Amino acid sequence: MAQLKIYGIPRSRAFRTLWLAKELGLDYDNVAIDFATGETRQPAYLKINPNGHVPAIDDDGFVLWESMAINLYLAKKYGSGSLYPRRLEDEGHAWQWSFWGMTELERPVLTAMFNRAIYPEDKRDAAAADAAEKALQHPFGVLDGAVSAQSYLLGDAFTVADLNVAAILSWARPARIDFTAFPKAADWLSRCALRPAAKAARDLQR
Repeated sequence: MAQLKIYGIPRSRAFRTLWLAKELGLDYDNVAIDFATGETRQPAYLKINPNGHVPAIDDDGFVLWESMAINLYLAKKYGSGSLYPRRLEDEGHAWQWSFWGMTELERPVLTAMFNRAIYPEDKRDAAAADAAEKALQHPFGVLDGAVSAQSYLLGDAFTVADLNVAAILSWARPARIDFTAFPKAADWLSRCALRPAAKAARDLQR
């Protein structure tokens, strides 16, 4: 039995943790807790995450929730010097980009995706989706600038910072968000998405 349990279905924020686990080559059990069926609100799961959200992990008895905290923890524990940077300054930048993805990207990307792909046709708000895409123009410009002179967010090597931001932007395709004005960001996202571990994690969604 694997010492690491990852709670959540692949078609949720658990995707980003499953992707990381595959990058690290970790042995894990995916406990398929589905928010859509109400399982995240059941007493057994609320003992794991009292907020009733996924993902959460149990790493040999250590329980942690919040996807960015989970990914930074796992990367530092199992991938220090590779996916997780050794220098304190680079560590700070890994945190910076991870939190930036949550504060600047996630809500508008989700708004666009739900109103263009998830909600029933009669419940979709095209104006809200368009406004969300417009709100992404500035952060996309920031991202485009960050990868204009280097391959990845922290330099020439893929790290947990790239994974955390790219995992959020994996929703951009079903949201039909246009990257034409941001070619460097589009190229960076493509490089991240084509990684074998990313493909393996996407396969779990099928």
